[in-house]
Amino acid sequence: MQNPRWRQQGEEPDYRFTLANERTFLAWIRTALALLAGGVLLHQFSHSLGPRWVVVALAVLLAVIGAVLSVIAYTRWRANEIAMRTGEPLPFTLLLPLLAGFSLVTAAVIAVLMVFG
Repeated sequence: MQNPRWRQQGEEPDYRFTLANERTFLAWIRTALALLAGGVLLHQFSHSLGPRWVVVALAVLLAVIGAVLSVIAYTRWRANEIAMRTGEPLPFTLLLPLLAGFSLVTAAVIAVLMVFG
């Protein structure tokens, strides 16, 4: 299998940094899978929460965010790898505050559904 063009840029980074970047990628993938699992769990086992359309919408949103996060995980891994190869600073991402905000909103909606639903 031929290496992509970006892997031929710059110098090969220390393998420890490459492995750390891969571990970070896998952590993002685990988070994406957890969001997907949370959506499935919410959809399948939350029959006492209502209104039902809000629960279904939240479950679908969790699954979609999990799918998007898995794509972002790859693009972030690739951008970090390129930065390490070319000696550039690691790229900034808004992903962390966005994911934290999404988790806060999701928890708030579920709490409201548990109290009032």
